[in-house]
Amino acid sequence: MAVGIVAVEDGQDRRYGGRITAFVVLSCMTAGMGGVIFGYDIGVAGGVSSMEPFLRKFFPDVYRRMRGDTRVSNYCKFDSQLLTAFTSSLYVAGLLTTFLASRVTAGRGRKASMVLGGAAFLAGAAVGGASVNIYMVILGRVLLGVGLGFANQAVPLYLSEMAPARLRGAFSNGFQLSVGIGALAANVINFGTEKISGGWGWRVSLALAGVPAGLLTLGALFLPETPSSLVQQGKDRRDVARLLQKVRGAGVDVGDELDDIVAAAAAGEAAGAGGDGLRRLLVERRYRPQLVMAVAIPFFQQVTGINAIAFYAPVLLRTIGMGESASLLSSAMVTGVVGVASTFASMLAVDRFGRRTLFLAGGAQMLASQVLIGAIMAAELRDSGGGGVGKGWAGVLILLIAVYVAGFGWSWGPLGWLVPSEIFPLEVRAAGQSVTVAVSFAFTVFVAQAFLSMLCHMKAGIFFFFAAWLAVMTAFVYLLLPETKGVPIEQVGRVWRAHWFWSRVVGPGPDADEARAGGKL
Repeated sequence: MAVGIVAVEDGQDRRYGGRITAFVVLSCMTAGMGGVIFGYDIGVAGGVSSMEPFLRKFFPDVYRRMRGDTRVSNYCKFDSQLLTAFTSSLYVAGLLTTFLASRVTAGRGRKASMVLGGAAFLAGAAVGGASVNIYMVILGRVLLGVGLGFANQAVPLYLSEMAPARLRGAFSNGFQLSVGIGALAANVINFGTEKISGGWGWRVSLALAGVPAGLLTLGALFLPETPSSLVQQGKDRRDVARLLQKVRGAGVDVGDELDDIVAAAAAGEAAGAGGDGLRRLLVERRYRPQLVMAVAIPFFQQVTGINAIAFYAPVLLRTIGMGESASLLSSAMVTGVVGVASTFASMLAVDRFGRRTLFLAGGAQMLASQVLIGAIMAAELRDSGGGGVGKGWAGVLILLIAVYVAGFGWSWGPLGWLVPSEIFPLEVRAAGQSVTVAVSFAFTVFVAQAFLSMLCHMKAGIFFFFAAWLAVMTAFVYLLLPETKGVPIEQVGRVWRAHWFWSRVVGPGPDADEARAGGKL
């Protein structure tokens, strides 16, 4: 058996029936609005923070340095803790919200969290667009962060639980596709609003977050709850069976899938007597592999450097000498179009080639790109004085950023959400997702708050910093992440007990099949 790969005997698999029904597609598209808002918020922050009217009104020190203070290093023009607080306040609020969202998601369902998240998004968009001082700007970001805390908790779980087992990767990668679409929309809107005379275009950019927020809030009111969540809440089995039949299609035998959902819930109750999911996840040895992945995968996702690129692509492009409009257009094309296209490619490939293959290929691609970006900036960008790199080298940098974004778009971007959402047993699934989201937010805050300062002090060395982490995470996946392609979500626990390393950690233990065989249902 190759390192990190788990061989699961075909005889142990329970293959569920089910078609791609219009019902499940529409439900997942509506839930995906949570991803659109996430991507929009990432993209819009980087765009408006490079707009001169916005900087002049709220960050005058940055504006003055950008306008031609030649005493300031080219790497340090945008180094402002207040400016980075504007970006990172969203993620601080998301971090503080996520554990409350976990309880709501487990106790009241995925739908309730999406409704609450959408309402918070609407409030944040309204406050941000109407801001008259820095406090209102940051309050708007905080409200958006509360929305992210709920939406990022619920939406990946919703997609994983509603998707047919054989296409779970494609459906779950729809979350990252939605994030990419949101980021592309933000970049295109920023490019247009920057041209509005009067200097109020940034208000339009911030306020338009209310469009996907409204769609999510209204749509979530009519969404069905997932069958797994209904079982977890103790709903009548016949009601769950009717919903599952509607989700999978008329005439499809859903008996095996429903049995596994009920078995997973019963096994969890028998093992932990219904104790607090987060406590069990943290202290019980049989959940140790999932806990490690819930921490390591979002951590690694952030130290790929992608959010540094996504947040600050327009700023980075201005650092190398581009004008305001050109930097926004280049950012839209690179981080938007390339990101969406590569994530769509990942949706088509993930259930054919597997999670590990995409992780490894994408990691190698991003590693090479970061090294080359760092080398060019170190050689060509002067530390101080006017101007940036030459036009030819600027074009090469844009190309390398595109290659980097493509690598992220078909690997760590979608898979960083897919894998954590599919590896947890039902009884700790909401708690596990809360850990994933909390770690993601925590390190997003770190990157957002530290990147401009690190760029100022480390200069081009920051790209080698991220490249080193890419080497570490690629080795981690090769050694420690088992393949989950095609394994039904309620049976994923088997892969840890078959893994060369994790089998020594978890030892033998019950899963849904064993619970059924043992008469626990």
